[in-house]
Amino acid sequence: MPELIEVTAAILAGGLGTRLRAVVADRPKVLAEIGGRPVLAYLLDHLADGGVRDVVLCTGYLGEQVQATFGDSYGRLRLVYSQESSPLGTAGALRLALPLVKSDSLLVMNGDSFNEVDLRAVWTWHGAQGAEATLLLAEVPDTTRYGRVRLDADGLVQGFDEKNDTGGPGWINAGMYLLNHRLLATIPAGRAVSLEREMFPAWISGGLYGYRNNGRFLDIGTPDDYALAESFFALVN
Repeated sequence: MPELIEVTAAILAGGLGTRLRAVVADRPKVLAEIGGRPVLAYLLDHLADGGVRDVVLCTGYLGEQVQATFGDSYGRLRLVYSQESSPLGTAGALRLALPLVKSDSLLVMNGDSFNEVDLRAVWTWHGAQGAEATLLLAEVPDTTRYGRVRLDADGLVQGFDEKNDTGGPGWINAGMYLLNHRLLATIPAGRAVSLEREMFPAWISGGLYGYRNNGRFLDIGTPDDYALAESFFALVN
């Protein structure tokens, strides 16, 4: 059994999945099947292997399907649900789930992306930097689709370039974060709020770091990328 990390994890699983609707129309994205298993199972396996025990599933669109499929446990993981009644955005969903967070920090994962990364290494680095927030970054050959994260030599985030602003190789937001409870409490409650567009820019001067990860990265948000997922996960240890 892996050594436990004292952090609650949250998986953002409430998106409408409009880009993927052409191939996955009857279920939320996290229940899209890859190799005969829901993509959410791969994310939960990663958390369990990394030593996480408690997981909050932030659901929305067709969220009752997620709870019916996974229930209140998955192997050693304890699962709880925070279901939004109307779309709250990536930050708003976390603010709604805050009463369910048992730890001083929250490990956040996008439900439609996967990163090959050592979760313990990110956790240790986050603590060593004294970071209030750490964004996992992936290096891609063309940042046009994703936008770009600019860092200084120590890993402090200096700014964000929007999608389509700057192409070419660079570091992108890979959809995994460690966020301290103090920052989560600054997210406005009761309305839709975006981590990427509103909160991260506001946190730049408050200890926002980027962790450069060299592992593989997959975003299944489009039909083309979803088609690549089975071969990607076949290589995941």
